Amino acid sequence: MITFDQVCFRYKQRKPIFEKLSLSLTPGHIYGLLGKNGEGKSTLLRITAGLLFPNKGQINVWEFTPAKREAEFLQQIFYLPEEPYLPSGTIKNYAKTYGVLYPNFKLEQFEEAMAQFGIVGEGQLDSLSYGQRKKAAIAFALACNTSVLLLDEPTNGLDIPSKIQFRKLILSAFDEDRVIIIATHQVRDLENLIDSVIIVNQNKLALQASTDDIEQLLSFHTCSELTPDAEALYAQTVPSGYKVVTRNVGGLDSQLDLEYLFNAVIENPIRIQQIFDQLPAEGDHLKSN
Repeated sequence: MITFDQVCFRYKQRKPIFEKLSLSLTPGHIYGLLGKNGEGKSTLLRITAGLLFPNKGQINVWEFTPAKREAEFLQQIFYLPEEPYLPSGTIKNYAKTYGVLYPNFKLEQFEEAMAQFGIVGEGQLDSLSYGQRKKAAIAFALACNTSVLLLDEPTNGLDIPSKIQFRKLILSAFDEDRVIIIATHQVRDLENLIDSVIIVNQNKLALQASTDDIEQLLSFHTCSELTPDAEALYAQTVPSGYKVVTRNVGGLDSQLDLEYLFNAVIENPIRIQQIFDQLPAEGDHLKSN
């Protein structure tokens, strides 16, 4: 389990990134971490990995304090930044050299992921394109089989077929003992992949909820005209009328739209909080401070 308890963080001479941030993440979930540029998505991942240290508050990752960077902790967590560093040499030698740092690393799994991405393992890393290097880094991250996997903008640089393959690989590597957090601004890439959503906004946690709870409490639909009684949390003009997000008062079935959810949370944070406050305390829910 990963817990943040009243965590505050700011870079020197800059406004706070987080103020009294509290959240709890449990194994068996793939979390989508959303937020505007500069709202702290990458910072949250780096704090979790022990690469940045909070100014206040406590962080617990599988009973470890990330800032201590203990060997047992580092073996169970993998952070893949948006711009991963890969040394020179062959792809296979890279995997063999660095894979020993992770007890659960599987070379066969790495090679299979590379094959699915269409990359030959005997190639030189420094001869790969940006997109190919990104694929190699993703394949290695998955093959490490760590308890915590943190991915920062993993689909940047991938073409559409590769994004589809990425989603398949994530799902095939996932199990009930892992926590996977994917931070991105490309929300469409997370659809049909994540089962929980985290949205950060204005230094705070604006929403933490499962996709099932979101679909239970909110409705995402299209209407021909927008009337005041619709009480839209967010609306956007589309060729057929309006795409809207409203409270799901009738228990209707609708498919979650991550982009519209994000816009609704940003535009109407108080109303969203009131709606999600009805969720049971033990479930994924809103924890805004």
